[in-house]
Amino acid sequence: MNTTSPRSIIISDTSCLILLTKIGYLKLLPELFGQCLITPTVAAEFGQPLPTWLAVRAPLGAVPAELLTRQHDAGERSAIALALELPGSVLILDDAPARQLAQYLQLPFTGTLGVLALAKARGLLPQLRPIVEQLRTIGGMWLSDAVAERVCREAGE
Repeated sequence: MNTTSPRSIIISDTSCLILLTKIGYLKLLPELFGQCLITPTVAAEFGQPLPTWLAVRAPLGAVPAELLTRQHDAGERSAIALALELPGSVLILDDAPARQLAQYLQLPFTGTLGVLALAKARGLLPQLRPIVEQLRTIGGMWLSDAVAERVCREAGE
């Protein structure tokens, strides 16, 4: 589910931050979205100084029972818990089990590839294919050839 608008509040998991930092495209997040949030848990997992545009916000309520499983890491759980408190926000999740949970909870989400495809669609990137390859080689993102090809084809490449 890729439901992002220019003024969306996004809540990122750690993987997107790490991957975009490794390939030099973290700056796309504030260019694409109205407000960029992470949780204290995600900030700790990221382990690097945070840009000033990236706000840290903890979920206020108790963590729902659906989030108390071992198949989701602490950053994913905290990001999903915060999204439950912020109607209209969009999660950035790359891990399949976390995306399945977000879908089950009816929370809008995208992934790092979705962010990059959106950046290309909005004219912030001239090409997507070389950046997808950087994600795989420099970023270390595991991505099947079929998924990489589908994303590039959907972006008109």
